[in-house]
Amino acid sequence: MTIKIQRGARGPAVEDVQKRLVKLGYDLGPSGVDGVFQGATLQAVRAFQREHGLVEDGVVGPKTWAALVDATFALGDRILYLRYPYLHGADVATLQTALNVLGFPCGAVDGIFGPSTERAVREFQFNAGLPADGVAGDETLRAINRLRHAWHGRDPALPSELKRSEARVGSGIADRAVRFEWREQSLRPVCERAANLVEAISEGARATASGSSRTHDGEDVVVVLATCVDRGERLPAARLDLGDARQSVSRMATALASVHARPARIVALVDAPCSEEEAQRLAVLLVDALAAALG
Repeated sequence: MTIKIQRGARGPAVEDVQKRLVKLGYDLGPSGVDGVFQGATLQAVRAFQREHGLVEDGVVGPKTWAALVDATFALGDRILYLRYPYLHGADVATLQTALNVLGFPCGAVDGIFGPSTERAVREFQFNAGLPADGVAGDETLRAINRLRHAWHGRDPALPSELKRSEARVGSGIADRAVRFEWREQSLRPVCERAANLVEAISEGARATASGSSRTHDGEDVVVVLATCVDRGERLPAARLDLGDARQSVSRMATALASVHARPARIVALVDAPCSEEEAQRLAVLLVDALAAALG
């Protein structure tokens, strides 16, 4: 059936249009949602069409209806996943904004759930300790919304750049107990340097470095360094990349923010350092990311 709702129409279909317009912030005047298509409703439809590049005829046809539906989807209204034709809407745009700001780039915020968005969802899920299936369902959307303070209102074209400085490190880790564990011997220097760095610049902090252990001694955070991880482990994991420090910091912060148990236990995935200089750079990046998450 062809959709065509125009001036003079009445009934539930008009009410649906009006409710969507109100949700988008359009003023329908004193009558509000009354199921009658005239006056303020007509002007609101024309304004919506103008703002969305549609023919400004005041008629809710198939294209205007599709645009209204897209614009009124809120994140959490439905499960988002890769399919063809692609899902699209304001909820997808919100998801893309969150992913981009948090450091999981999915390209331009176009409101279309394509392959790039699915890859970014998978990467976010992996960092958050969730099944990396690329489906933005209830659990994934809850994880995104728990981090709303970090992405809402930010420019999606610019990944979160969390401040990196000794003052930040000191305030973030002060009075915390941290342990850095290595799973491969090649990562031992990184863990030891990170522990030394924390204690050198963070007042009251206690940091240790050791091989992997299942016992804990009052730590607030246990960061396990590894070059690979078994996805079945279900620990939040962050990929650290010396070539992209901003995204690495954002990803570590996301992983740590996803943990609710004590001590917070996460995996930091890194490539084995090839030199002492690289080990030091990894240690600094690791501590910066930890401070950003705890600050």
